[in-house]
Amino acid sequence: MSQYKRAAGGGQYAGMSERKKLKIKQENSELYDEGIKQEMMTVDAKMERPEDEHPAEIVPIVREREVIIPKKASMLVIPGEPNREGIIRDLATQFFEPPSGTDYSFQSLKPDAHTRPLWVADDGKILLEAFSPLAAPAQDFLITIAEPVSRPARVHEYRLTTYSLYAAVSVGMETNILLEVLERYSKVKLPERVIRFIKDCTLSYGKVKLVLKHNRYFLESSYPEILRLLLKDQVISEARLVRQDDNMNGSTSLLSKPKSLLPSAQGASRAAPTEANIAAATTPANAALDDTAFGAVIFLDQADDDADADGEADFAQSFEIEKARVEDVKKRCTELDYPLMEEYDFRHDDVNPNLDIDLSPRCMIRDYQEKSLSKMFGGGGGRARSGIIVLPTGAGKTLVGITAACTVKKSTLVLCTNAISVEQWANEFRHWSTISEDRIAKFTSQSKAKFAGESGIVVSTYTMITHSGTRSWETGKMIEFINSREWGLLILDEVHVVPANVFRRVLTTVAAHTKLGLTATLVREDEKIADLNFLIGPKLYEANWMDLAGRGHIAKVEATEIWCPMTGDFYHHYMRLSPRKRRLLCVMNPIKFMVAQYLIRTREAAGDKIIVFSDNVYALRHYAHKMKKPFIYGKTQEKERMSILNYFRNGHPSFQTIFLSKVGDTSLDLPEATCLIQISSQFGSRRQEAQRMGRILRAKRRNEEGFRSRFFTLVSQDTDEVAFSDKRKRFLIDQGYQYKVISSIKDLIPEEEMSELAYYSKKDQADLLNMLLKAEENAGDEEEIEAREDDLGFTGASSTDKGKGRGKRPAGEKAKQLALEKKRNPLFRKFYKKNV
Repeated sequence: MSQYKRAAGGGQYAGMSERKKLKIKQENSELYDEGIKQEMMTVDAKMERPEDEHPAEIVPIVREREVIIPKKASMLVIPGEPNREGIIRDLATQFFEPPSGTDYSFQSLKPDAHTRPLWVADDGKILLEAFSPLAAPAQDFLITIAEPVSRPARVHEYRLTTYSLYAAVSVGMETNILLEVLERYSKVKLPERVIRFIKDCTLSYGKVKLVLKHNRYFLESSYPEILRLLLKDQVISEARLVRQDDNMNGSTSLLSKPKSLLPSAQGASRAAPTEANIAAATTPANAALDDTAFGAVIFLDQADDDADADGEADFAQSFEIEKARVEDVKKRCTELDYPLMEEYDFRHDDVNPNLDIDLSPRCMIRDYQEKSLSKMFGGGGGRARSGIIVLPTGAGKTLVGITAACTVKKSTLVLCTNAISVEQWANEFRHWSTISEDRIAKFTSQSKAKFAGESGIVVSTYTMITHSGTRSWETGKMIEFINSREWGLLILDEVHVVPANVFRRVLTTVAAHTKLGLTATLVREDEKIADLNFLIGPKLYEANWMDLAGRGHIAKVEATEIWCPMTGDFYHHYMRLSPRKRRLLCVMNPIKFMVAQYLIRTREAAGDKIIVFSDNVYALRHYAHKMKKPFIYGKTQEKERMSILNYFRNGHPSFQTIFLSKVGDTSLDLPEATCLIQISSQFGSRRQEAQRMGRILRAKRRNEEGFRSRFFTLVSQDTDEVAFSDKRKRFLIDQGYQYKVISSIKDLIPEEEMSELAYYSKKDQADLLNMLLKAEENAGDEEEIEAREDDLGFTGASSTDKGKGRGKRPAGEKAKQLALEKKRNPLFRKFYKKNV
């Protein structure tokens, strides 16, 4: 017992039995997991024994360094906790009691509270007064330590989370500095729960790093006790890799240079492991239990061979893990409150050749882009951190990625969602950097050439890298080329839309020192966005949309929701048909068609260039044909797509308005667009709403005095579309946008112009209804895009692998497809194949 001491009790659970404390954690904490289950089992076992024989809590005393065994950090509010007493009871109290709200009236204000911009609540919520003179520096600070929840004009809401605090420490912020600055800005004294939560989340971060050396992954730390603690975990111990013949360049294996990492009780000299111990260490069953096994698989980094202030050697120690288990280890370390920090010392990397690339002299980096990159490279000493940067569409995410590549100056791999994005990234590299043409390689179904020289840029799609089906010989050789080398930087474009299983394949096949995720909308409807924190890294920076719009970096937008009532006959059938047909009636609502036609007519007359979005292809084709406008959807050929988009960009009078399906949600660069009309959408997707607004945020006319882009959403009144629209707007409202609602079309369309619109007469409306009732059941479904070989989600065989039997369609389906192709846009007959 000489090496152990009792842990002091108290805190938020003071006075409670140990069993009761853990029961509250189990019932209320979202962080409850197997760790708490195990802890409860241990408590039950201890309660059956005398207290003096088995201490309630014991923590090993560490001689050389202090190892903080982290808790499951939680902002859980326990009823009756002392520091929540003192709530001011009045008539408003009933509206602020859980679960509908929280009463913070027990937190007393500081005497000079009116000069401070923040209110820090005891549940981790932080409110910022955006009108305060100190709002700007306070906002920069909050972006670093907290997650933005809502940022309207006057008051912004943030929340402290585990991941946001991990991100703060990863960019160099120390715990005591964080608490000091937060206390300085806060109107109230920092609650003890908040202080405890911040310490629990930050004191253990940065102790362990994930390091890539010679295409092999290592967990590295200057704290041997922490590595021993991690190796005793089953997931991590099973993922470690032991090599008997290890003798890496730049590090020495303990197998060849024996040196125990564990201190003796009296601080005696370290003993070398015996051959028997080494042999035992290579057995997975013994690895997690035997301390000698720990020593046998640790490597000492010779780069840190300098003596410390006390004259002792301060080695960075590490052990190798399997490449295929990297994701599991990262996730498990996060669960253990030891999230892995990924840093790349690119300036001192003499293994990977440098890339001759710099920013073009004509390139001007904006202040917010520079600020976002400072979070990635701000540690100094030529180190780069992995993480995610969030900027709205049109704010220059691509330039941020190119600047990062120019800073690292190592081979860079860029992954996109489709071939159009590949072309755009390659063109942007040529335009904004000094890299030579032969150092840029595109890896798509149409291009598989390698770059010249020892280093370069490869731009490809997620599918080309991860597709596991039969591939052509050229594709296989390119995959081998990519997987056989180390990449200084891996750029992941539109990182939010990529499924986790695709990421797993990327992480297990591509060896990259630094990963940079870029996105405009860090939201997913399946709530799996948190997975990106351990798959890539923490969120390094998120810009304020309204601030960028106010400074002219993106366009100001006037958002309007128009309620379109259904005719009596339409609504009569809407209430009786299947959900699929109901969706079709919503989008084909004749009043909605009239509103869309009126908006197109008036906005074209005002000089706007218009995009009309519809996820339903049946409606998309009908609207476009009826109004004689070009359209693009999933089955539109690449040549036709590019022609339509070029005519739109160049101002052709017949292409002032184009209709797009969901294929236009991302990766389309259309700075000429100034107006967007949405007639149908993907249920309640917040991400899609923000992505579509992004199509008009980069408008070229954004700096004209008084100019605003216009965003119209047409909603069939008293239908399911109302609820979906309400959910879709939440993300943009949280960014500070306001929606104007037009509840009556009489307030929009003059009475004398009504009769000039399609489907104004009862007869036309009846004919339209009969056509819809006769339509196939699946006509109401949203578009199912048949992915091409380059597109995210592709599962079939490549065009170079025909005849393999994979991805082949039945003859009947092929004939049906050919029949559909014949009905395509009449403006582009000349581009069709002659046999169609």
